[in-house]
Amino acid sequence: MGIALAEAAAEYGAEVELVIGPVSRLPENKSIKIIKVITAENMADECINRFNKCDIAILAAAVADYTPEEVAGTKLKRTGSEIIMRLKPTRDIAAALRKLKKKTQIIAGFALETDNEIANATSKLKSKNLDLIVLNSLKDKGAGFGYDTNRITIIDRNNNINKFELKSKEDAARDILDKIVSILKS
Repeated sequence: MGIALAEAAAEYGAEVELVIGPVSRLPENKSIKIIKVITAENMADECINRFNKCDIAILAAAVADYTPEEVAGTKLKRTGSEIIMRLKPTRDIAAALRKLKKKTQIIAGFALETDNEIANATSKLKSKNLDLIVLNSLKDKGAGFGYDTNRITIIDRNNNINKFELKSKEDAARDILDKIVSILKS
């Protein structure tokens, strides 16, 4: 979805910087500046460092809520005994950007939900001071990870809810950008 958004934003004439984790493909549009990261911490650093210079931040990456406290430098060999892995909260990129946000900036976030979807997405929208949130449901067949299609619901800060049918990620990206443009015009 992030790649589709970057491609669509570039088509709309935006200057696009894409902070992207490990993926199997990259955008085809050569005008998109690509910043590759490996860890959630790297992604947070890159997003925070770039935020001051951007007008619109679209936070589409599905960053895990927790990160291992320790990362092994090599493969952990089977020893026959169990391993206990301690996890720590991953730095919340949206929360960090909220603290830096200027009135002229727009932040669009994503919420991947499985239960109480609208309520949870709306809560995230408000708690992170986002201008809009794009809800993805793990319950929608053919949508989200591993598919070229998505079914999104966009909720804005005025609690307007727009539900879309299943469509290509490219078309879903245009729906998101059209909503952002409408916010810019208001």
